[in-house]
Amino acid sequence: MTDHKQHNDAKMRTTLTVDDELLQLLREEAARTRRSLREVLNERLRLGFSAAQRARQRSKFKVEVFDTKGFAPGVDQGKLNQLFDTLEAEDAGR
Repeated sequence: MTDHKQHNDAKMRTTLTVDDELLQLLREEAARTRRSLREVLNERLRLGFSAAQRARQRSKFKVEVFDTKGFAPGVDQGKLNQLFDTLEAEDAGR
């Protein structure tokens, strides 16, 4: 795939190697939307870069750790989901 672009009053040509399946998707989108392959490729690249930038700007997920030593004797910490389900069912029954 070759692209021509104005750059400081001179044309610049760039050759890209695009995977066959991606090129086919680009061609299908170009045909479907009646746009040039170049327009579709540039749009998709912009979308990809925008998504990557948004992902970098999101705050990192943080897990807060707390001490679980305060559980009552006999509570199996590996079965807390089961305990929650039991308590929720009892609460719904009231």
